[in-house]
Amino acid sequence: MIKKILFLFVFSFAFVSQIQAQGLKKQATKESLDQIIAENFTGDLAYETTAFVEQYWRVVGNTGFNKSINFVAKHLEAAGYVLEEKASANNRLTYRIEKRALKNPTWEIVDASVSFNNNEKPLLMQATNRNMVALNSYSTPKEGVTAEVVYVKDVQKLKSMDVKGKIVFAETSPARIFNTAVVEGGAVGVITYDNPSYLQPEKNTTSIQFRSIPFNAKAKGWAVALSYEAKEILKAKVLEGTTTLNVQIETKIYESEELTIVADIRGSKLPKERLVFSAHVQEPGANDNATGVGVALEMATLSAKLLKEKTWDPARTLTILWGDEIVSTGRYVQEDEVRAKHIKWGISLDMVGENTAITGGSFLIEKMPDPSAIWTRGNDKHSEWGGRVMSLDQMKPHYLNDFVIREFEAQGKRANWEVNTNPYEGGSDHMPFLQNDIPSVLFWHFTDQFYHTDNDRLDKVSKETLKNVGIASLNSAHVLLNSDEKTANSMISAIEEAAISRLNEELKQGKIAIKKGDKLAEQIEIIEAWQDWYVRAIATTVDMVSKEENLKESIGKSQMVVKKTAETIIEDLKK
Repeated sequence: MIKKILFLFVFSFAFVSQIQAQGLKKQATKESLDQIIAENFTGDLAYETTAFVEQYWRVVGNTGFNKSINFVAKHLEAAGYVLEEKASANNRLTYRIEKRALKNPTWEIVDASVSFNNNEKPLLMQATNRNMVALNSYSTPKEGVTAEVVYVKDVQKLKSMDVKGKIVFAETSPARIFNTAVVEGGAVGVITYDNPSYLQPEKNTTSIQFRSIPFNAKAKGWAVALSYEAKEILKAKVLEGTTTLNVQIETKIYESEELTIVADIRGSKLPKERLVFSAHVQEPGANDNATGVGVALEMATLSAKLLKEKTWDPARTLTILWGDEIVSTGRYVQEDEVRAKHIKWGISLDMVGENTAITGGSFLIEKMPDPSAIWTRGNDKHSEWGGRVMSLDQMKPHYLNDFVIREFEAQGKRANWEVNTNPYEGGSDHMPFLQNDIPSVLFWHFTDQFYHTDNDRLDKVSKETLKNVGIASLNSAHVLLNSDEKTANSMISAIEEAAISRLNEELKQGKIAIKKGDKLAEQIEIIEAWQDWYVRAIATTVDMVSKEENLKESIGKSQMVVKKTAETIIEDLKK
């Protein structure tokens, strides 16, 4: 009997040990996990989501926005995420939908047309130009508004013009002239044209970039934006003589609530520490930003699959949120000081699925503020979206820039996919993180000749691009979430290498600048700025470990290499 019990004990222990060993074997190495992600991130769900979301003209609280949020929730549920209020302490996959009252009513377009008052073909129709009506426009009477068009060449003179009962036509944004023309001047509405040159309006003649006017429940005004084609036709008519238009607009303006959906994969060892991906839902386009919604959702579902299969076990928490651009992310960072304190990294997914053969431009990683946002030269180029010159006190040294660049360039090499960078410009969900001193970058595309226009539709989206962005994003996330002392030391070496490469590039650019007559002192200042940035970036690797002293020696040695390299380069410049 004793022998039997002893046998059973030994057998049970061996069996449990075998099971545990098998579980550990499933924990993939970095290389094997990259391969698993590449094989499983197909882009199918990202594309399906993009196709669903881009059907709707989305603004916070309206039908399309809310349906998009519910679409995400349904797929999270199917992937195994549990609604927080129903979750147990053992559920590592959870999500919640945050609801808040909107200060102003939400808005959506139903139908619209603009016609010359002689039964000709409409100048514009909502069916073919879904951006023609400016956000916050009210409906006209059912039969529409028929009025004379007044062309205002110089908007500075609008205040002194009599436009009461007329339609004001100007080549500017509707928001700029709405109050002067409608609220103060008594115009029945405004019609404007304001497409920037990077949209190539003379080529993309039917494109209309979406616009907005101030919400005004008392004035109940409206504005229509024109395509280049429609602007040319209307302008020619007006210059010929008196022109009358019939404008019919039907919109819905109603009380609603703001929805934000937040999904978490709770970390097993350091659950308070987290990486946050954000994808904004509002805006009416496909690439902007139905693609971000789609990539984020496929990332969430694949990560859940790998967790359940025990292929991957994040030490830290992965958070993905979908909501209102900048607003939702800003609230996530600011509402909970304890939570914000433990956000290690933030990444914005915005315009991440472009077919660049059609849209133009390339995939870009917008870096955290580094000296390229002060001295933009060589391969550093601002996008046509534009960026202001920054100052040294606005720099954000961190390893995140070079780390994600390395991960994305690796995917670019594997997939023959072009990856570029741009200096910091702002304007998306990475801003709230950076404003709160949380390392953050933006993944996006530019130049896009259909940016913010009603030609930003599904035919401009590439499933292959969705796939590449998703794979590289997940590879980056999985490294960061399980980063430790070994990762930190590897990162220190990689950042040191990046620093040396950058300093040598700045030596090359400095010599070119000096030959052109620029001052040596400025070139030394640039080298010193990059030296300082990288010395401080190397030091940030301590956020991967619990004991900073374990990295002290590695950090010190690497910083010394960077400093000596900078000294040598400065001496070279002085020759």
